[in-house]
Parts: sequence; C-alpha cells; structure tokens
Amino acid sequence: NNTGSIFIVFVRASGAGIGSISQGGGGNTVSFNTSSDYRLKENVSYDFDATTRLKQLKPARFNFIADANTTVDGFLAHEVSSVVPEAISGTKDAVQVWEEGDELPEGVSVGDNKLDENGNTIPVYQGIDQSKLVPLLVKTIQELEARITTLEANNP
Repeated sequence: NNTGSIFIVFVRASGAGIGSISQGGGGNTVSFNTSSDYRLKENVSYDFDATTRLKQLKPARFNFIADANTTVDGFLAHEVSSVVPEAISGTKDAVQVWEEGDELPEGVSVGDNKLDENGNTIPVYQGIDQSKLVPLLVKTIQELEARITTLEANNP
C-alpha cells in the first residue's frame, strides 16, 4: 500500500492512468509503478514453462565503452528480445532516418539514413527494463522449488 506523494503520473490519451513514480509512505523510498490491476487484463494464464524460457537468457559481464574501468552484470538487449520482448525498447542495429515532417536537406528523401558530420549513420540504441524479467524469475523459482520438493519426497 503506497500512501506517499506522487511525483509523476503517466496517462493514456483517454486520461486513464498507466503508471507513476511516487514516494513511499515513509518518505525514504521511490516506487516506479506500472498498471497491474486485474481489470485491465484478459487471457491470464499461470501455466507456462518459465524455466525453459529463463535458460534462454544470457547474462553477461561487460563494461560500457564510455566507462572502461567499470564491469557490470547485465544483458545485451537484442539477445533478450526473443525471450522477453516486453523488456526491450528499440530495434537491433537501428539508426536515425529522415522522417515525414523533417526539414530535408538537398538530395535527401524520407527514409534515408541521417548522417553525422563525419558521414556516419547515427545509432538509435536499444534499452532494457530489467524489472520485466522478475515474473519469469519468480515463476522459475517456483518451478524449481516444486521439482526439489518432488525429488526430496521420492528420495527420503
């Protein structure tokens, strides 16, 4: 139960709330909230094999090019996109292109790649919302716990 102040509310064009960033009731935490009310959902299924899906994820250790001295744990967005697509924003290898409504330079058409001052394409990087992996992790733990319980019962 979050009774703290709401900093930002995200709404659909219809005005329906879809998420918020809020302060926790005690004032020492921040919550990033997304819509999860059962009344917004349909075709709810609890019967899926999370362990098989989870094993497709490839956690990695790496550093960002801009911070060569800091190694972190994480994922490469394009490798997660086929397993948990809702966790990924953007498209692998995307680049900026000229769009309808842009002021087009001479000889450029809508859909052409935008180029930087050195004539190189300009990347549009993918992102990941790692919190979207939590349901898969929880379901996998539940599946593994059930397997362990069965093994222990059959091998006293």
